[in-house]
Amino acid sequence: MRYHDGEPIHVGDVVTVDVRHDGIVVACIKDGIFLHPDTKHQWTHLQDGVLIDTTFSGVVHYPDEAALEDDQVRLIRRRQ
Repeated sequence: MRYHDGEPIHVGDVVTVDVRHDGIVVACIKDGIFLHPDTKHQWTHLQDGVLIDTTFSGVVHYPDEAALEDDQVRLIRRRQ
């Protein structure tokens, strides 16, 4: 998946959601990449999208790029 500006999404990315909330990408479902691999089994029912741990609602599933755009998810910085 990609952000609105075409940049690819990576696990560990720090993002803003709806301009006023922060979050961290904790999983890229289709790629099978999880920030905390021991939590992968909790999300086996999902096929696509990303998981973002947000300051407003805990872990949120964004199933596609349209959902990311609807919530104005923007990359702030890459994981160091």
